[in-house]
Amino acid sequence: MGLIALEGMKFFAYHGFYPEEQLIGGDYSVDVYLNTDFKLAGEDDILEGTVNYETIYRIVKVEMNKNSKLIETLAHRIVNKIISICTSVQALKVRVVKLNPPLGASVQRAYVEIEKNFVLKCDKCKKPFLSHQKGDCWTKHGQVYPETRASMTRSFGPDICRNCLLPHFIKDRN
Repeated sequence: MGLIALEGMKFFAYHGFYPEEQLIGGDYSVDVYLNTDFKLAGEDDILEGTVNYETIYRIVKVEMNKNSKLIETLAHRIVNKIISICTSVQALKVRVVKLNPPLGASVQRAYVEIEKNFVLKCDKCKKPFLSHQKGDCWTKHGQVYPETRASMTRSFGPDICRNCLLPHFIKDRN
């Protein structure tokens, strides 16, 4: 696993709780840190083996162009969009900085930071696996009968890896 970082992405945007902030706008900086396995990219020098930095920048730029009252909301939107597109991300940290916030005093910056880890431990075999959405292990790789899911959840817990679910997938009869 390795770290990919895009630091100091600068934007002028219209975020803020007060209507004046959404009219006047302000300066923002965004930092994104991604933990992912880019061994393939390192060995074979291919873009498909890593996370494309341009994709991350464009995600942030699109979300920065959508007005929000709170930078907390903005940070959550950025995190959710990144993990919906970059499915190999194992951990993610996003920091949204509002420069010179209008607080009636001299303040250089205010920021929020969200840090998430998407590697879970299987409740059955105890091996780590990747899960970006709560409960996606039950739908991402195949279908399981509701009764089977209820029984396995009672026996082991809600987070089950693909290998442990594989024998329980509903088989296509064709």
